[in-house]
Formats: sequence, C-alpha cells, structure tokens
Amino acid sequence: MTPADTGASTVVDAASAASDSLASSDSRMAPGGPGYRRMSFALFLAGVATFALLYSTQALLPLISGDLGVTASDASWTVAAATGGLAVFVLPMSALSERFGRRTVMTASLAVAVIVGLLVPFAPSLPALVALRAVQGAALAGLPASATAYLAEEVRPRALVTAIGLFVAGNSVGGMSGRIITGWVAQEWGWRVAVAVIGLVAVACAVAFRLLLPAPRHFTPGSLRPRVLARTVRDHLANPLLRRLYAIGALFMTVFGGVYTVIGYRLAEAPFSLPQGLIGSIFLVYLVGTVSASTAGRLVGRLGRRGALYLGAGTTAAGLLLSLAPSLPLVLLGLVLITAGFFAGHAVASSAVGKTAQHGRAQAAALYQSAYYVGSSAGSTVGAVAFHSGGWAGTVGVGVLAVLGVVVITVSGSLAARRQAGDAPVQALSLSR
Repeated sequence: MTPADTGASTVVDAASAASDSLASSDSRMAPGGPGYRRMSFALFLAGVATFALLYSTQALLPLISGDLGVTASDASWTVAAATGGLAVFVLPMSALSERFGRRTVMTASLAVAVIVGLLVPFAPSLPALVALRAVQGAALAGLPASATAYLAEEVRPRALVTAIGLFVAGNSVGGMSGRIITGWVAQEWGWRVAVAVIGLVAVACAVAFRLLLPAPRHFTPGSLRPRVLARTVRDHLANPLLRRLYAIGALFMTVFGGVYTVIGYRLAEAPFSLPQGLIGSIFLVYLVGTVSASTAGRLVGRLGRRGALYLGAGTTAAGLLLSLAPSLPLVLLGLVLITAGFFAGHAVASSAVGKTAQHGRAQAAALYQSAYYVGSSAGSTVGAVAFHSGGWAGTVGVGVLAVLGVVVITVSGSLAARRQAGDAPVQALSLSR
C-alpha cells in the first residue's frame, strides 16, 4: 500500500504546514530575519567590551607586580575584585532590568564601566586600583544577565543556543584582543597606557552597541518589590537542574580564571622567559573559544546537552595535563584545549539556563552569572596562591579538581533524569537533550 493510500503523506504535510504556520506567526528574531544580524553584532560588541574591561589587568599582572612592588597573589586581586564585584551586583542589576528594560540597563552598565575604565590608569596604589576594578565589575554586572534575558525574549527558541553562543564568542574576542593589545602596548609604554587603550576600545564598542541593538518587542516590565524578587530567586534555586547548571558554570570558570591569571607569570619565568608582548599574543588562542562557543548549538544537536558538557570537561582536562610539559608548543596546545573546552561548556550551560527558566529569566541568568564570576574570582585567587606555593602544577591541580566537579554534577544529572523517567532509556535520552 502506498503512502497516499495510508494517508501518511497527508499527515506529514499537514504537520509540516502547521509547523511552518507557527514559525511564521512568531515575531521573535531568527537567523536571516529582520534585525537578527544587527542584534547579533550589537551583543557581540557588548561581549567584546565586557571581557576586555573585566580582564584588562590580567595579562599585565607581572608588570603591575613590579611597578607597585606586590606579589602575584596580591596583584591577582585586580582581577578578582572586578569579577567579584560583578558576581555580587549581577542579581540586583538583573532586577533593575526586569523593571526598566534590558537595553536600558545594558547601556547604562557599559557607560559607567567605560568611564571607570578611563580612570583605572591613574590609580596611585594597589588598594586604589583594586577599588576601581571592583566598581568597574559592579557596573558590568548589568550586561551578562540582561543580555541572556534579552535573547531569551527576543529570539526564537530554536536559535537561542546559537545566539547566546555568538554573545559568548564576543566574550572570547574581547578577552583575546584586550590581552594582546595590552601586552604589546605595555611592552613599549607600560601597563597604565595599555589599560587606557582598552578603555578607549570599550568606548567605541559601547557606542556601536547602543546604535545597533534593536528595541525590545517582547519585554514586559516586572516588579522591583523585594518580596517578588526573593520569591523568584527562591523558585530558581529550588530547581535542581538550574542548581546544577549554576555549579557547572562556576567550576568551568574556576579553571579558566586560575589558568589565565597565572599563565603570564609562568611564561615570564624560565625556561620560557618570554617578553610581555609575546605573553600577550598567547591569548590568540581565544579564537578557538570564539569558534567553540559559536558552534555550541550544533554540538548540543549532535551530542545532547550532557554529551556536550562531557566533551567540554574532557577537553579542558586534557589541556590542563598537557600544559604541564616544559615545552612551549605543548603548553600552547594545552591552552588551546582548555579554551575550547571552557567556552563550549559555558555556552551550553548558560543557554540551558535560558531554556529552563519559565519566568524571571533575568534572575535565572543573573544567578548563573553570579556563580560563574564567583568561580572566576575563586580561580584567580586560589590559582595564584597555588602557583605561589606549588608552581604551575599547583594551579593545574586546582583546575583538575574543578573539572572533576563538572563531571560529577553532570553524571548526577543523568542519574536524576533516569530516575525521574522510571529508568526508561529512550525517555532519559530525550531528557538529556
């Protein structure tokens, strides 16, 4: 009997037509649609500015140590203070975005952050520098959670992972270009001029972002009442999947923060003894993160969310172990693997938060970002202390423990999904995706 005889093709055609009709009635942005490219480029630039400012001192820590006469662990506070400020203020800033709008809060955050960034080069001492960096991090707190919430509201669900991946790719480009620029500029004119240049780059990104980002069409103002905010946060923290995603983001960033805070010290010492310009150029490996983050959607489509997280964790761990070799090419290859694994894992976890939260998306994203940057602060501080006491092997040991934590949490999620599905393999597989 032919398909026409059974009516199968009719059913398929009807389902396809219904799906097409539903997609065409969805006014949210999608690849190839109106405003999507402008939105993607605007948020890409916001990501560039955020990471360039947030980590503007990271590649310069050996120079800051020498200029201000402080140790590596002391200088690392210029990074930890910025990420810590962001972690503390990301939730309150997300609440403001629920009331006043995502675009408004993102614009104000970038404006304050770039103004502070232009003041940072004039810091007379380490305490003043750390204080300015903390204020800068607090200002930047309005970006990550608001951007994720904006995308969750304005982009169609099927395109969400890809859209967030492009924003994360902007983070990687900002982190890379900021470190490369500061490395070469600092080699000629010192770390203060280098940080000033990054501030000017961020000004240009902020202006372009505001001009390009489309006005939100699906935003509904929420309440600023503390009781409502507390209830929303409580609901998110009561969700086991969201708790796992928050922990995964924190642990991935612990690895990344520790490695890139300390790597400059390692490469400046024997047997490598690289000049500051070349140390800054090492951050070209961030391009790998740009690719892995922007392809996270396809990775999830092939392996499922948990499969993608396993791959990211395994790649990161392999890079950590490879970086122990006393060979510069092997250290660079290790950094490539660490970067690729981190950005893929971060893009997968952060996009899953946007899909999982059914309400208060800005708060859900803010909690993820808070955990993420707590991980960055912890990684920067603990990684530097471990390096001071045990060398590069100590920093790698901290990273390996964090990666093992990612694996344990992901396995526990798989087991919880199977229990919830009554140990049905097919259902468990569908949940993993």
